[in-house]
Amino acid sequence: MLLEILKITIPSLIVFLTAYFVLTTVLKKDNENKRVQIVLQNQKVITPLRLQAYERIILFLERISPNSVIIRLQTPNMTVQQLHKEMLVIIRSEFEHNLSQQLYLSIDAWEQVRNAKEKTIKLLNSCLEGLDPQENALKFSQTIFEKLIEVEKSPTQEAIDFIKQEIKQLY
Repeated sequence: MLLEILKITIPSLIVFLTAYFVLTTVLKKDNENKRVQIVLQNQKVITPLRLQAYERIILFLERISPNSVIIRLQTPNMTVQQLHKEMLVIIRSEFEHNLSQQLYLSIDAWEQVRNAKEKTIKLLNSCLEGLDPQENALKFSQTIFEKLIEVEKSPTQEAIDFIKQEIKQLY
């Protein structure tokens, strides 16, 4: 009698275990395929957003470069103090306007952007030393241009180069 029960139970058990392992394997593959599909769909949405963020950050860096800011701000009767103050206001407001872009940039890229902003402000502050605040802003501009010529790359250009390299690595 026990032998009869085993003759029926053992094949049933083998069929059950085979079905169980086949089903779990199929379900795992199905879940993996769904996960891959979700990742691919997310990439389709996120990739354009990331590229747009990199584009905006490069535009930001170009806009805060001392050359660009001077050209946009300087007027004939402006003093050193006025130009310096306006330049700092522009750089900080541009930075605040682009803060959300850090969501799409790598940590290293965002650090480069922050460093570029800080180094640009330090450069402007160092050019202010020794100048009379009431002097014509042309003297301040000249000092900035001379300082930029001395350095191999401006802080903003260093960050732009870094970001371009990062974009190349992504694609």
